[in-house]
Amino acid sequence: MVAHMKTTINIADPLFQKVRHIAGQENSTFRALVEEGLRWVVEKNKRKGTPFRLGNLKTRGGGLAEKFREGRWEQIRDEIYQDHGA
Repeated sequence: MVAHMKTTINIADPLFQKVRHIAGQENSTFRALVEEGLRWVVEKNKRKGTPFRLGNLKTRGGGLAEKFREGRWEQIRDEIYQDHGA
């Protein structure tokens, strides 16, 4: 069983009217939309503590082209920015 707490909040009139309009369009209630928004904020803040993890970026290509394997970053950069007649 979920307990409910009654509270009072002050909301700017234009925002209140927009939310009421959306609630009507979605066949919902003002309260339901406020709760949805609060849940979203709680979830967003919970994720802030989760460190970013880069996904697996492996390809089937075998890595750098042979001419770059022993090269320096400058060589790779120059090739990237070279005009290839595009």
